[in-house]
Amino acid sequence: MPNVGTPANADLARLIAAVATGDRLALRALYDAAAPKLLGIILRILRDRGAAEDALQEVFVRIWQRAGTYDPRTGPATAWLGAIARHKAIDRLRQDQATRLTQADEDWFERLADTSDGEADLARRDALAHCLEAVEPAQRDCLVLAYCEGWSREELAARHDRPVNTVKTWLRRGLMSLRGCLEAT
Repeated sequence: MPNVGTPANADLARLIAAVATGDRLALRALYDAAAPKLLGIILRILRDRGAAEDALQEVFVRIWQRAGTYDPRTGPATAWLGAIARHKAIDRLRQDQATRLTQADEDWFERLADTSDGEADLARRDALAHCLEAVEPAQRDCLVLAYCEGWSREELAARHDRPVNTVKTWLRRGLMSLRGCLEAT
């Protein structure tokens, strides 16, 4: 998108004002002018073109709904449009992470040892499954991904949007909890 002081930025502001009145042609012109840059912003955050394109559609729905709130005196149109795109991308990223966490909570048990093991191994597996149930879901997810699938602390930190030291603490506490539970069974 153009710089703050360029005539193109003023054109975007006029288009936003026209969109605020319900002008669909202005929305189309605004889309043509701003969509490539907004898609770039979203794509840098989501890193998935399909998801970014879906989010871009949601951004323009939001622009359609909120165009009347834009005041050119508070800042350039490019900043307003970019903020909407960034917020939508971050919301989408958080929503996707929450969905993945929920799915991980549902299938963590299947990621453990093979069910065709011997009877003693099945007993140990059942004990482990029982003890993992007692671990907090985020810690359990980290434990399973780290020790069953080989994820690094950095990957886990990115997945949970937490600092690496927090993930290290979760892993340590989770292992201590598992050890205590397994020793008691």
